[in-house]
Parts: sequence; C-alpha cells; structure tokens
Amino acid sequence: MRRLAGDLGVQPSALYHHVSSRQELLGAVADEMLARGRRSTEVLGWQDELRLACVELRDTMLRHRDGAAVLAAARAQGVGGTEPVSRMAAVLAFNGADAELARVGAQTLFHFVFGHVADRQAAGVAGESGDADFAVGLAIVLRGLETRLGPKAADKS
Repeated sequence: MRRLAGDLGVQPSALYHHVSSRQELLGAVADEMLARGRRSTEVLGWQDELRLACVELRDTMLRHRDGAAVLAAARAQGVGGTEPVSRMAAVLAFNGADAELARVGAQTLFHFVFGHVADRQAAGVAGESGDADFAVGLAIVLRGLETRLGPKAADKS
C-alpha cells in the first residue's frame, strides 16, 4: 500500500478513501489486469472461443510481473479474478455441458493456463518459450471436453 501510495503521490491512508482493504485493492488490480487483456473478436466455434479465452488469460498474466501470483491471491481471497472462469463455464454450458461439467471444465482450463504461466514466471522465462507445449496441452484439454460434450458440441465447432 505504501509503494502504491508513493507511486500515486499520496499518503497510504488516502487509498482507503477508495478501497476498504488490501484485499479489495488486490481484487481490483486482478480484475483490471483481466479487463485490459480482453480482445474483441468474433469467434465461431466453442473450442475457438475457449482457446481465445485461455490465450488471453495467459498473455495477460505474462504481461504483468507476478501476474499469476496476483491473480491466484485475488481468487484465493475471493476478491476478484473470476471473470475468465465464469466466461469459460458459460461457453461450455451454452454448448451443452451440464452445470458440473461446465464448472469443472472451466476450472480445469484455468488451472492449465495458470500452471503454465506460474512455471514460466517462477523460472524467470520470458518470450515465446513453452508456447508450443501450451498449444498442445490446451488442445488435449479441449479434445477431452469435446469427448464429454458429445456429438452435438462437435458439430458446433
């Protein structure tokens, strides 16, 4: 809080006129990171839409130093960072997943992306290192979801 207040040129106590706690600030930072990472595009198939959501999430976390840690902390404290999982669950539900499969599928996608980024950030790896592995791993998860959704979802992709 002191560092943020210093960057803004105010006293730390002044921040509490805008947020009630560090947790609320953390949630706001996580949500802002995610909002700035969204790309506007028209996507046709559900797999493409989920792939785009995962790539956006990955790129957003990688764009910010400790982006994975910030997002994980906000989610763990229940103060933000839930939009990508909600969006992925909605895509799955719209394409025939029951509530449980939509929830677990979205969480699985999030954890795959988060793990990929957290490993890269912990190792201090920058650039495109690991992008091929990310693409293959994501394709495996999406194929598994397609299998669980059945033939109607396969027709929509």
